[in-house]
Amino acid sequence: MKTLVWTGPNTMKVEQQDIPSVQQGEVLIMVETVGICGSEIEGFLGHNSLRKPPLVMGHEFCGRIAKLGEDAGSFSIGSKVVVNPLIHCGQCDRCRRGVENLCDNREIIGIHRPGAFAEYVVVPASSVTVVPEDLNSNRASLAEPLACCLRAVRRVLSIYPFANVLIYGAGAIGLLSGLVAKILGANKVIILDLNNERLKTVQQAGIDFVINPKTEDVPARISKIAGEKGIDVIIDAAGFLPTRTQAFELINPGGVIMNIGLGIDETPLRINHLIRSEITVLGSFCYTRQDFHDAVQLLVDGKISEEGWSETRPLEAGQDAFSEIVAGKATESKIFLQP
Repeated sequence: MKTLVWTGPNTMKVEQQDIPSVQQGEVLIMVETVGICGSEIEGFLGHNSLRKPPLVMGHEFCGRIAKLGEDAGSFSIGSKVVVNPLIHCGQCDRCRRGVENLCDNREIIGIHRPGAFAEYVVVPASSVTVVPEDLNSNRASLAEPLACCLRAVRRVLSIYPFANVLIYGAGAIGLLSGLVAKILGANKVIILDLNNERLKTVQQAGIDFVINPKTEDVPARISKIAGEKGIDVIIDAAGFLPTRTQAFELINPGGVIMNIGLGIDETPLRINHLIRSEITVLGSFCYTRQDFHDAVQLLVDGKISEEGWSETRPLEAGQDAFSEIVAGKATESKIFLQP
């Protein structure tokens, strides 16, 4: 089968490999489409300690069941499916509490085991969800990133319903967070990014307000948009020093900053300002099974679409796609690859 293998920093190679064998409790999936995740860009650059080359990445995907292992359940060959790539042990205290995203023994398809940048991928049967035949495969592949955003956004909007929401980053996570915030009742949603083309893209996708910090006075523009209500919720889908620093300057006293962007690790923060202003700083990682289920339902119901902000390329174009994203030349918020 054809695979796209990350062999080291900045290098992807198309290689032929054997179709993987299916073990007990596993399912072989013929991949129809797979999205490129922002975390995979960090892996591509060699900045992610979890990803070790050579590796077939790819964890946002839709495909069809090609083969069933023993005790793999009652799935039918040929069914269209999406896969929850987060594998948890089910035994630790966090799994028992229903936060399997924090499982001590968690593994992720495309990181700890081969992923879907390939014609076929083997996954646990417990990770598979059947979706309707008429659901667009690209749209179905958004289930994983949408689940990440859904978890983060509803946690902050449960604290501040109907808030004005400011989001850093016009990539897929930033955009999906904005769309989810609108669905959950946010008052106004504003996305900041340095790439004008991406800002145009997210506007086309349904985000009403965008700001480019390179060309606009951010506090003045936010004041004009948000008015006296200001910003009670900030979602940082970028995760870099400038965004984390500015978030403390723009958030209302008593507001909430939700961090989902894994740009850098260590960041100096104004802790005294946090204390005196009672600012809440949260982090959100991945999703629970319930979050993933709810994300799939949003896609099936047509509440979230990939139209107007994504593009599709062949798997062989993976190296160029990654390189363009790194160089800031990719204008769409999401690129899908098809084997």
